[in-house]
Amino acid sequence: MPDERITRVQQLIRDVPDFPKPGIIFKDITTVLRDPEGLRLTIELFRDALAERPVDVVVAMESRGFIFGVPLALELGVGFVPVRKPGKLPADVERESYELEYGTDQLEIHRDALLSGQRVAVVDDLLATGGTAAATVRLVRRLGAEVAAAAFLVELDFLEGRKQLSGVDVCSIVHY
Repeated sequence: MPDERITRVQQLIRDVPDFPKPGIIFKDITTVLRDPEGLRLTIELFRDALAERPVDVVVAMESRGFIFGVPLALELGVGFVPVRKPGKLPADVERESYELEYGTDQLEIHRDALLSGQRVAVVDDLLATGGTAAATVRLVRRLGAEVAAAAFLVELDFLEGRKQLSGVDVCSIVHY
């Protein structure tokens, strides 16, 4: 039986044609965020997806991952660690490069953000090609923590981003 919460959240996601360039149909989650019930249901669905996985800390990527990561961490009763674009964190960082469609980018995490052996849930709004998530997983592992799962509101299955996360338990709420 389909989960009615997933159906409700999926109904709130807006398609924006030709953004950011012609031929792309952008999955806009701001329509979920502005709806109090949709936002609450999304956090519930993330919590339920991670319920069977022991998690000590939520790690989320800038910037939309923060929107879900902080309330999810509160819901799970664990801490939150941000992964940011270069130059945004004030203390010593670990940096990881990853491939984009046209070039590369980098992510950073504080070197002291995670303890060895901590179990991490990596959270973001969207899994597309998997580059950002895979870079985050590498950062988490480099700090000695374990990736318990990676959770996403939306997964674009046709881009096969999951393949970039081999060995990671991936949970996605809505699939396209």
